[in-house]
Amino acid sequence: MSNPQLSIVVPVFNSSSILPGLYRRISDSLHAISHEVILVNDGSADSSWETIETLAADNRNILAVDLVKNSGQDNAILAGLRQVSGNFVVIIDDDLQHAPEDIPALYEKCLGGYDAVYGVYDNPRHNVLKKAGSRFNGAVARWLLNKPKNLYLSPFKIIRRNIVDEIARFCGPYPYIDGILLTITGNISHVKVEHYQRLAGKGNYNFYRSVSVFFRLFSGFSVAPLRIMTLAGLIIMLIGAGLILYYLYEHFILKDIVEGWTTIVVLIIFFGGITIMLLGLIGEYLGRIYLTLNNKPQYTIKKIIKNSDD
Repeated sequence: MSNPQLSIVVPVFNSSSILPGLYRRISDSLHAISHEVILVNDGSADSSWETIETLAADNRNILAVDLVKNSGQDNAILAGLRQVSGNFVVIIDDDLQHAPEDIPALYEKCLGGYDAVYGVYDNPRHNVLKKAGSRFNGAVARWLLNKPKNLYLSPFKIIRRNIVDEIARFCGPYPYIDGILLTITGNISHVKVEHYQRLAGKGNYNFYRSVSVFFRLFSGFSVAPLRIMTLAGLIIMLIGAGLILYYLYEHFILKDIVEGWTTIVVLIIFFGGITIMLLGLIGEYLGRIYLTLNNKPQYTIKKIIKNSDD
């Protein structure tokens, strides 16, 4: 299919039983709009790739991408974004927690002049850990990337093609699609959608993924953390200088000799902790620079299946 209006990018991980229903619902929802579906298999351990191959053989508007190994959801999405040909690009999860029937609403909103539109929900069907992690990372995104206060960074969204092309240029080994998007444009809106329970299996979200998103935000898109640590170091230095003057005053003026190791130990622990934290933060930045300069691959494509009417 050439020049479809919509490209639907779906990162796939262990969702073999869900994919046929997902594709059918996408097709039914978009029967009046030309579209293509890009299914990116992110190193699934089940038969997801075999299911994708079957769907691609039966449906000419499917483009299938098989990654050599699991590269992470954002890398898989980036692999899909680099294959799109539509004027607008929809990103949707493979678990049917977001209804394909809501895609037309996102599309209509985006036609109003927005660069991106998120599908947000009042009642997320997430566990407590994911809700807490999402709120915390949302607050970090507001601070570092000027994310609109009432915007939830949902994985379900539509983006204009020119913005997608800019996102696809990202060459770092740790992409975060929402973070890249927010650095490119602030012309973003949202549409209220329903959030459903996962159709089958269980989600792949865990504490590690929440921390991973935090570090990609914290050290991947801004030098503000380094500046904050510099300011914190200055404040601590002034506090230390004040303590030195206070203890000298006690010793020489008040003749109050401070005995014991408590004060020394507390100060060593406090300043040592600050130093280690600062070194860790600098190390995080240097590590990312090192991996980027050494061209650590974002993903490796094993196979692409692309049908054409030409």
